[in-house]
Amino acid sequence: MTSDELHALMDPEVRTMIMEHREDDPAAFALLFHGRHDLPVRAMAGQIACMQKAEKKLPTLFRFPLLYSRVALEQASGERAAAYKARLMSGKRLIDLTGGLGIDSIMLSQRFEEVVYCERDTGLAEPVSHNLRVLGIRNIDIRTGDSTKLLEACSDGSFDWIYADPARREGGRRAAGLQVSSPDMVSLHDTLLRKAPMVCIKASPVLEISGLRKLLPSLSGVTVVSVDQECKEVLLLLDRDRQQAGLLPVRAVCLDDGEFTLEGTEGEPRAGTLSGAPRGYLYEPDPAIIKARLVARLAEGFGLTFLNGSVGYLTSDRFLEGFPGRSFRVVRAAFYKPKSFSSLLESWGVRSASIQRRDFPLSPEEIRKRYRLGESDDVFLFFTKDAAGKLLVLCCEKP
Repeated sequence: MTSDELHALMDPEVRTMIMEHREDDPAAFALLFHGRHDLPVRAMAGQIACMQKAEKKLPTLFRFPLLYSRVALEQASGERAAAYKARLMSGKRLIDLTGGLGIDSIMLSQRFEEVVYCERDTGLAEPVSHNLRVLGIRNIDIRTGDSTKLLEACSDGSFDWIYADPARREGGRRAAGLQVSSPDMVSLHDTLLRKAPMVCIKASPVLEISGLRKLLPSLSGVTVVSVDQECKEVLLLLDRDRQQAGLLPVRAVCLDDGEFTLEGTEGEPRAGTLSGAPRGYLYEPDPAIIKARLVARLAEGFGLTFLNGSVGYLTSDRFLEGFPGRSFRVVRAAFYKPKSFSSLLESWGVRSASIQRRDFPLSPEEIRKRYRLGESDDVFLFFTKDAAGKLLVLCCEKP
C-alpha cells in the first residue's frame, strides 16, 4: 500500500467501516464502493482480505482494528506458536532483530519490561506503531534501520535475550540454510552473545537440525513446533554459558487442542521394534516429532512398533486416545503388485481415496492417475514397505 493509503486507513471512520465489512468478499466490497474517491477502497479491500486470513492465524488479535501488510502477515508467526515461544524467554530487556508485523514482539512484551522492535522497512514499522497503540502496549520501542548496525551500536550486555526470525530468501526463492538468511545468524554468532547471554533464532521448518553445533557453537537446544499438525518453526536456543560436552537436547512441541511435548537428544535411533505385519491400527506421528527425529522415543512410550525401519509409520492392536498425530483403523492390507492392483481395488470397492505415500516408488499423483482414483475424505490408502522391504498398501479409515 502507498503512504497515502496507509494514513487514510488510520482514519477511525475507515477502520470502523473495515470492521463492519470484515466478513465480506474483498472483491465484492471493492466493486460495491468503486468510485468512492473519498475512501481508499483498494487498500480497504486488501485489509479485509488480510483480516480473513488473520482470523485463523491470529485468533485473538484479529478482533482488534489492526493494520496488516499482506506479505508481513504471510511471514509472521502464528499467534499460538508466538505465545509458546514467548514462554521460553523472560527478563528485563529483549531485542527483536526482525520485527516484521510485530506478532512475536507483542507476545514477548508480556514477558519483558522492554522490547526493542527493529525493522528495516519504515513502511512496515509505521502500521505496527499504530497497532501497538490500538492494543495499548507501551513497552515496545520501535527502531527502524539495519538491525545488525543497531545491535552493534549497543553496548555489550545490553539485553537479556535476543530474538531473530531472519528472512529466508535466496535469489527470490525460499532458502533454509542459516548462512543465506538475512541477517546471517552464523556470522553474527559472536556478536549476538556479546550483546546478550541468551538468543532465540526462529529457523525454517525444513532446516536440517543435525550438525548445527558446528555452525552455532553455543547452541543449547532445538525445539520443533507444530500447529494443528503442520510443522511451523524450528527454534534454536543459544546460551553463552553452554558447556560443550553432552548431547544436544531436542524437543518436539505439538500445539492443537492442547499441547504435547516430547523431549530427547540429537542422534537418537531412527526406528525401534519392527512389526512383522500391520496391526489393527496405523499411527502417523505429528510432523514436529518426525522432524525432531523422536519417533522411536514416541513409539517406545506408547508401546508401538514400526512398519519398517525407514519411515515413521507405527502400528498397534490398540486404539490410543490422545496420540500426537493421525490415527487410522486398518481395514485391509496387501502386498502391492502393479499388474493386479486394479483388480484388488475393485474387490475392495475402492474408487476414491486420500493417498498417503512414504518409501514407495510411485508418487501420489502417479498412483492416482495410474489407477484412476478419485479424492475421498473417508478412505485412506497408505503406500509404503513392510519390515522386509516388500511394497505394501493399507486401506484405512478414521477410527
